[in-house]
Amino acid sequence: MSTMNATYTVRVTAGALAALLLLSGCSSKAKDDDKGDTAAGEVKTGEGISGKTISLGALTDMTGVYATLGKSVTQAQQLYVKQLNADGGVCGYKVQLTVRDHGYDPQKALSGYTELAPKVLGFAQFIGSPFVAAAKPRIDGQDKGLVLPQAWSSALLGSPYIRVIGSTYDIETINAVDFLMKEKGLKKGDKLGHVYFEGDYGESALTGSKHIAKEAGLTVVEQKIKPTDNDMTAQVAALKKAGVKAVVLSAGPRQAASLVGVAAAGGFNVPIIGNNSAFAPQLLATQAGPALEKNYWVASPSLPIGADTPGAKKLVTDYKKAYPKDSLDNGVVAGWTAAAAFGEALKKACESKDLTREGVDKALLTIDALDTGFGIPQNFTDPKASSSKESVILQPDKSVTGGMKVVQEPAASTVAESYTPSA
Repeated sequence: MSTMNATYTVRVTAGALAALLLLSGCSSKAKDDDKGDTAAGEVKTGEGISGKTISLGALTDMTGVYATLGKSVTQAQQLYVKQLNADGGVCGYKVQLTVRDHGYDPQKALSGYTELAPKVLGFAQFIGSPFVAAAKPRIDGQDKGLVLPQAWSSALLGSPYIRVIGSTYDIETINAVDFLMKEKGLKKGDKLGHVYFEGDYGESALTGSKHIAKEAGLTVVEQKIKPTDNDMTAQVAALKKAGVKAVVLSAGPRQAASLVGVAAAGGFNVPIIGNNSAFAPQLLATQAGPALEKNYWVASPSLPIGADTPGAKKLVTDYKKAYPKDSLDNGVVAGWTAAAAFGEALKKACESKDLTREGVDKALLTIDALDTGFGIPQNFTDPKASSSKESVILQPDKSVTGGMKVVQEPAASTVAESYTPSA
């Protein structure tokens, strides 16, 4: 996920942020009195476990570009933890989620990670591909705690500790363009527009569009934007002038509303498809709502919250009961899936009587078909690969639960199947 917070004016590169993280982490060794504890049935423990509590971290965005989705991700994870504890917890331990809001600000993301890393077993949430990528040297180096981010940049692959859930942005974009070619009239020789955030998210997605363009004989017309660019008028004008026949959007919900709305108002009626973090159902209540329902699609690493599966229906019921005033969106799915994956790793680590960071990391490697009820089993056995290559194609629809309907069931295109992301 990436930013549209108008107050975000300082751009910190991933390299600079990584250097700051490493420096700030040099003297922050975990001080855990229970490290090596063999109580509770001879279960080995370490950082992040104190007394009878397992602490997990959540670095979220509740005030920036992904405020609505960040809230949903967090509340879904709090619901999972509540239900897990009600069922007895893990190995007799209760799980606790410690949340910090970084507002999609790099400095806040840095300070949040630096604060929590010595205190938690791992992170069930870390929103923002650039921030996770910046923290990667420290996570892989001194910390070695499991991180299950809400971020899908291919730059995160290869780490035994940072595990991308679902297809990475490059693979997701390949599947999205394949849909445009099979269902929306895009063909060999056409120009494909791509509007994308600078940084790990957008550039990972751009790698995907360039790859399938080369395979399919398309020409990519690039429009790079900053996370603070909210008005897409100039981008629409440039793409219209270039004669593109379809557009991929790798940005946030606000950019989606502007791009689709401006295009519709100007009679630029080409299909537009976004990556999974480029939509929020709250957009359907804005002036761009009708245009989004008519001419916008989203590629997703899972079925939507309104899916017709037992798991999805139960989560909808439980979430509505826990948070009756809040709307449902796919942030709920992303949050729940990551929490469930971390929970399964904890349970398997318990079976091996090793709840240290190393034990939990190893446990996740044994999970090859995790199904949380949203259509795509996740395989975590290879750190060099995303847990799936499949995508679901969704279309905004205010009449359905969560505001998204399925127009193409989970599938991986032929190009995606043969493609190998590079970290």
